[in-house]
Amino acid sequence: MKQHLNIKIYGLVQGIFFRATAKKQAEKLNITGFARNEPDGSVYIEAEGEKNNLDKFIKWCNKGPSMAEVEKVIIEESKLQNFPNFEIY
Repeated sequence: MKQHLNIKIYGLVQGIFFRATAKKQAEKLNITGFARNEPDGSVYIEAEGEKNNLDKFIKWCNKGPSMAEVEKVIIEESKLQNFPNFEIY
């Protein structure tokens, strides 16, 4: 069953290709949605996909790309948006 998650990632997550790497991960896991930088220095992601793929994606978000220093990840479930693909904003 498809789920929609709002994911907010805090730490050293901007300027290190976090969003671009998240897009690659999402596409590999058949996840749609988007990632954007927030003014507070965090990265905000909306992700939709099968639960087991979202679980793998969240595990990745807690680590991020090699230069990331993830401090915390906040996840909320939300209503499906049926995104056609994964975008970076």
